[in-house]
Amino acid sequence: MQKFTKLSGIAAPLPLVNIDTDMIIPKQFLKTIKRSGLGVNLFDEMRYDDDGNEIPDFVLNKPQYREAQIIVAGENFGCGSSREHAPWAIADFGITCVIAPSYADIFYNNCFKNGILPIALPQEQVDVLMKDAEKGSNARIEVDLEAQTVTSSDGETFSFEVDAFKKHCLINGLDDIGLTMEKAASIDSYEAAASTARPWV
Repeated sequence: MQKFTKLSGIAAPLPLVNIDTDMIIPKQFLKTIKRSGLGVNLFDEMRYDDDGNEIPDFVLNKPQYREAQIIVAGENFGCGSSREHAPWAIADFGITCVIAPSYADIFYNNCFKNGILPIALPQEQVDVLMKDAEKGSNARIEVDLEAQTVTSSDGETFSFEVDAFKKHCLINGLDDIGLTMEKAASIDSYEAAASTARPWV
């Protein structure tokens, strides 16, 4: 998993509340067990018409937001079913940070496991960043995970809270497998001792 320390990126404004996981990645794309390849279908039903053509008015289809690395959205982001494909699609598109007033718990936790930083801020601060994001590609929002701050293109800075363990995992690029591999030496030592003690196993 990629390490996350600091990010300076274009933010796509998505001023909708209750964006659920079916909106993020519709059910027909859940057959895969691969984490890659889902970015093209992120927000599929909002990005494309029935013939598969891009809908020009959707934010991620606009030229200034095609390289967005941040989403600024409304409250209760990631609600609905607990599909992990939702953060997979977000990450595969290239977005590594979501800023919203609140999140569904399962989606929130899944983000950290997939290298995405979900930041929860008060509505009035999200409103400031939403307005900033609406400026397009000339406005870059800065996120500093170590300092736990978000800074608008105008220099206005907001602090956010994050669980210390989740912060550690993101900064060091550790998913569940990476956390296990940190204990590789202890695991090897245990297996060697167990093999000696119980060679018949």
